[in-house]
Amino acid sequence: MAEPLKNNYGTEIPRRIAAMIAAVFPEFPAGVFLRGCLDGYEALELMPRARHISRHLAAHLPPDFPRAAGILIASLGPKLDLEADNGFSAFLYLPHVFFVAENGLSHPEESLRAHYELTQRFTAEFGIRPFIEKHPGLTLGRLRDWTRDPSEHVRRLVSEGTRPRLPWAPRLPGFQKNPAPVLELLELLKDDPSLYVRRSVANNLNDIGKDHPELLVATARRWLRDAPEERQWIVRHGLRSLIKAGHPGALAALGFQTATQADVLNASLTPGRTAIGGKVRVSFDIRNPGATSRSLLVDFRVHFVKASGSTAPKVFKLKVVELAPGETVRLSKLVSLAELTTRKHYPGTHRVEALLNGNPVALGSFEVR
Repeated sequence: MAEPLKNNYGTEIPRRIAAMIAAVFPEFPAGVFLRGCLDGYEALELMPRARHISRHLAAHLPPDFPRAAGILIASLGPKLDLEADNGFSAFLYLPHVFFVAENGLSHPEESLRAHYELTQRFTAEFGIRPFIEKHPGLTLGRLRDWTRDPSEHVRRLVSEGTRPRLPWAPRLPGFQKNPAPVLELLELLKDDPSLYVRRSVANNLNDIGKDHPELLVATARRWLRDAPEERQWIVRHGLRSLIKAGHPGALAALGFQTATQADVLNASLTPGRTAIGGKVRVSFDIRNPGATSRSLLVDFRVHFVKASGSTAPKVFKLKVVELAPGETVRLSKLVSLAELTTRKHYPGTHRVEALLNGNPVALGSFEVR
């Protein structure tokens, strides 16, 4: 079982923040701040701990937000270096992000300046979202300017902060309904030199596709024209959810025919019976029976049993195979039934299917005790 994230966010966090602020603002009541922060701290999870610290920052920094934001900015440590191993340490600034988002909405200019500095130490993807909703013109204009910023952290904030379905954050329903403003920003980042930024662009595209699959497919087709390899990767990664779902337009955009003929042979699910916590190996052959070479996107799908007894499918990626006429290739992968925070397992019959360019082919089933 993985260690809870909050264990990396112990009482040393508010102590460090207090010391950093007191170093630039001697009037800061560090002792009172710490007593308030540590009251009930151990019972809280990660995000509530950060919000708890943020509330005590608001209680003890000057009530004038521009002055308080200036003090926070002055207290910040060095900027992130992606080449270094920053680990969990950057989460030190999560309370700062919440502080700006919760107290600075009436001061957008000062808040955006604070986000600009914070995103170069941690990320401001959570904190920028209230400003997109309350001050859309100003914030989107600033984000457009930031697409040309020398800092990859700032450029990534443009793509990550505007994700309609950003994990751990409230959705942006306006962008879910109309993602055009987001796509205008992503157009400016689609050839960004940083993989860190390009990965964020792809994740944003993937979000957009969950609400507007046809718009994403049209965007993918446009971006793929004369695209360098880096942009091709963005498109493939951005289409991943549609590809897993077997969306014909997404498959066609990547050059895969949805009516591809191939044989699935010698399927094996071993062991056929296992317990929760065990593993099952899924193996099968793919044969090209035709007279011409064929390109196949091969995945497989497990229908996991839920607590209610119904099933929910999960797609596991395998590979793209190029098969000459008559050629056969064997594919294999382990499926773990370990208990995860994101997936619980239940007894019952689990059906398994191969997916060939999105087309399902039954492989069999295994039993979980």
